[in-house]
Amino acid sequence: MDTEIELKFLVSEHVISQLPALITQFSKKVSNKASRNLQNAYFDTPSRELRALDIGLRTRCVDGECEQTVKLAGKVVGGFHQRPEYNMPISSSRPNIALFDSTIWPAGIEPNAISSNLFSIFNTNFIRRTWLLETESGTEIELVLDKGDISVSGQSVPICEVEMELISGDRSELFELANKLISCSEVRLGLYSKAARGYRLADDMPLVADAFLGYVQLDETATQERALEKCLQYGIEFVQKHEQCYIDAPKLKTLKRIVDGVSLIRHSFWLFEQVADKQVTKSLRKELKWLLETFSWVETAIQLRMFTSKKHAFHKRISAAPELEQVIDKLKSEQPSRESLLAIFHSSRYNQLILDLTRFLIEKRWRESWDQEQVVAASKPVKEIAAKLFENDWQEMQHLLPHDVVSAESYIAKRQKLHRNLLSGCCLGQLFEGALRDEFRGPWLDIIHGMDELATYDYLKQLCESQQEPDRFKSILLWLGQKNDGLLAAMEHSRLASQKLEPYWQ
Repeated sequence: MDTEIELKFLVSEHVISQLPALITQFSKKVSNKASRNLQNAYFDTPSRELRALDIGLRTRCVDGECEQTVKLAGKVVGGFHQRPEYNMPISSSRPNIALFDSTIWPAGIEPNAISSNLFSIFNTNFIRRTWLLETESGTEIELVLDKGDISVSGQSVPICEVEMELISGDRSELFELANKLISCSEVRLGLYSKAARGYRLADDMPLVADAFLGYVQLDETATQERALEKCLQYGIEFVQKHEQCYIDAPKLKTLKRIVDGVSLIRHSFWLFEQVADKQVTKSLRKELKWLLETFSWVETAIQLRMFTSKKHAFHKRISAAPELEQVIDKLKSEQPSRESLLAIFHSSRYNQLILDLTRFLIEKRWRESWDQEQVVAASKPVKEIAAKLFENDWQEMQHLLPHDVVSAESYIAKRQKLHRNLLSGCCLGQLFEGALRDEFRGPWLDIIHGMDELATYDYLKQLCESQQEPDRFKSILLWLGQKNDGLLAAMEHSRLASQKLEPYWQ
């Protein structure tokens, strides 16, 4: 068995031309391997039994020799892939998984039954160029460039990837080489394997953005340190998934999911300050703040798009007010173009942040400055801390939103605080009973959506009042005021409903 420790990158043609110089500058010694044309077939059962267990099975034939490879479920963080791999020569391009040692399979797998039911799902065909790099310290890294396509039933998607695998030596040098590649721009860390992309193509199931930020999967025995790891891993994957969703099909709501994921990562650093000292996370938090500021326009853009949609109740009213329609159209025209957003996702700064977060997590870099107090805090059960945190947040919200009618200004001012409390629930809510948790959080999610809409009303109001002839906007301002009051009434209903629910952590 081999365990891959590698980083995957999606690159452009422009980057390919820069690879030889990058390799030469980084390495003390470089060995080139002959290019190979690799033809691969991936197999599974009609019910996708292997895919359900995150197992990849492929055959590869080169120069008349074939082998079968099985990759078991492993660890994927950012572009860092680590998973057990088993290879075995076979006499044809048809796999025979019964030849593998029976102990490698997860419980419940019946290799003989599966083997008789296998068929080819999709193919990957690409030219592979390989370099073996040796550094001054003796670390050996294999760098691979794959260029070709994934194909099934006449459809295909391109492959243009660089993979770096640590053969021996210091893992930090693998990340140093990755830093140099990222500096080329037009590079993205690759979250999804060729197999994952192939399955989506074969099953006609494109990557779909989530409707909301979910819960980090934690069990009741998790320590604070384990919770930090799981939160960071969830957040990084959430951001990368929606980055790919946006590239596949650009939508404003997909950008909002990226903002949610970045917010969760940043919140995790605050939540677990006892484990990861603020000084250790300072540079990461600074870059996360930059990314949030880069996308700070997204929520307002979503609201403006919603108001002007023909499906929305406001469309007719706005269409009948050309002055307001002009203001909104101007705002929409000032939003970043799709090209400029794609440039962010391919930029050195963005990908350096994702790589740095990945390295921080993989190498547990928060441990570098630990004192005894932090060692003790890291081993504490996180569920005890979660209950106290939620209770404090709940008491604070009771104080911030007391038992009387709350104004729009008051709601908007408290938006960030409520959002932070809800992020704590995303990080730690899985530790508590699901139905009670979701029922309790429901009204507060409605309230924060209302806060976003109130903020947009306020924004439009200020825009109307700042125009050269504000009298032309009197009727619009009156209408905005009515909508504001109606929304406040609905939010008040949600707030009062929340007071009657039993806190799920008690």
